[in-house]
Amino acid sequence: MLSRTADHLFWMSRYTERAENTARMLDVNYQTSLLPQSAAVAQVGWEGLLTISELMYAYTQKYGKEIKPRNVLDFMVRDESNPSSIYTCLKAARENARAVRGALTTEFWETQNQTWLELTRMLKGKNFERDPGEFFEWVKFRSHLSRGVAIGTMLQDEAFHFYRMGTFLERADNTARLLDVKFHAVHSDFFGAASELDQEYDFYHWSAILRSVSGFEVYRKVYRDVITPERVAELLILRADMPRSLAASLNEVVNNLAVVSNEHSGETLRRAGKLKADLQYARIDEILSTGLHAFLTQFLDRVNELGGRISQDFLVPSH
Repeated sequence: MLSRTADHLFWMSRYTERAENTARMLDVNYQTSLLPQSAAVAQVGWEGLLTISELMYAYTQKYGKEIKPRNVLDFMVRDESNPSSIYTCLKAARENARAVRGALTTEFWETQNQTWLELTRMLKGKNFERDPGEFFEWVKFRSHLSRGVAIGTMLQDEAFHFYRMGTFLERADNTARLLDVKFHAVHSDFFGAASELDQEYDFYHWSAILRSVSGFEVYRKVYRDVITPERVAELLILRADMPRSLAASLNEVVNNLAVVSNEHSGETLRRAGKLKADLQYARIDEILSTGLHAFLTQFLDRVNELGGRISQDFLVPSH
């Protein structure tokens, strides 16, 4: 398989997944901003989102130092100068798909192309401004549709495995960032010290986090109890049967990487396997005792390094 084709497929899936996860992070902040809270608390949430997305500098260059929810939403949804905005990601996904049109099924190409056409129509028609929540749901639905069509129509050859590898590498990165946004919002990695009122308030934030990763019903099925931060963290980090968890994502990365491995990728596969094993044998109490933010920061560094090694081993940059 040509490395340039692999690169387009890898980044097409990453951009599609990134658009979905940007929608998920924005939806968390948008929903929690509707809860009764002080302006200062709401401000921290929006600042945290920009900081974790590494976009604070780009935002302040364009909008100034004042963090306004409407400006953040506009910057993260439709701003063409923001490489991580939903608009930019879906445009890049479509362009990568177009570059390898011959490697895609007709159904898959039409899904990617239609997503782009509908996005431009919706943004021009002010659909996002009328109902941000509905718009974010649409972005998530189109990402689900893209993955479903890929699984249902593509030959499961190397092209398919590069597509899947990109999806789950991006998902691992974004689930970690989503969790970290929450901890920036509450200022602390420590649990159990909040007052009764704070705990009740925090319940709604953790519920929003779960819903943002389609995990609310899963949590109820697994734990059958009240929502606690420790169990939410365990579900989204260590549960391999939770589709958007860090453990599940790394399992998929390793499985797909093993299929396409070559004589140059032995060290990359070893590092991916080690990261998978660290999650497989970790315990949530150990992670929390050393600090969740520190754990997630280290995890993100290792995932980014892994992505770089995959590009070095297999891909000719072209995205």
